[in-house]
Amino acid sequence: MSYPPPAIQAVLALLTVLGAIFDARQRRVPNWLTLPGVVLGLALNTFLFETAGLWLSLKGLGLAMAVYLPLYLLRGMGAGDVKLMAAIGALVGPANWFGILVLTSLFGAVAALGAIAIKGRFRQTMWNVWMILVSIRLRQAPYQANPDLDISSDRAVRLPHAISICLGTFAFLVAAKIWAPH
Repeated sequence: MSYPPPAIQAVLALLTVLGAIFDARQRRVPNWLTLPGVVLGLALNTFLFETAGLWLSLKGLGLAMAVYLPLYLLRGMGAGDVKLMAAIGALVGPANWFGILVLTSLFGAVAALGAIAIKGRFRQTMWNVWMILVSIRLRQAPYQANPDLDISSDRAVRLPHAISICLGTFAFLVAAKIWAPH
């Protein structure tokens, strides 16, 4: 973990807050927000750290895409969330991105458990988890076995993941402020 420079922190804050607002209101993260985030990540890191910064940025972008793109292809996540995490990866590099991923996952898990409890869907959720595991074992996409596992299904329980991404990013920045070398 390393403490990001102030310019990168500012872009991260703006990017994730706007992404969370759009995802909460419109259930999408717009391209006009994520593409400049990727470009700014590449440019800022190159400006601040020269060639090493460019490589760091590209590795963060690549790791984010490698982790999130399969979730999109399996119809478990929206494309805007993938692009938002790619922009974050380009801004912070692979090691810091992984920290943000872990914290984002924790916030997402808490939100999912809350949604399951509020909607009274514990039994259905356990069935869906079983279907996902069986589908993986059979090497098929889970949404093929159960259309409710497709994020675009009207019956799917959907959460604005950009809110979890925003919370995970801010939690990471706080943790980095406390524990990372400056």
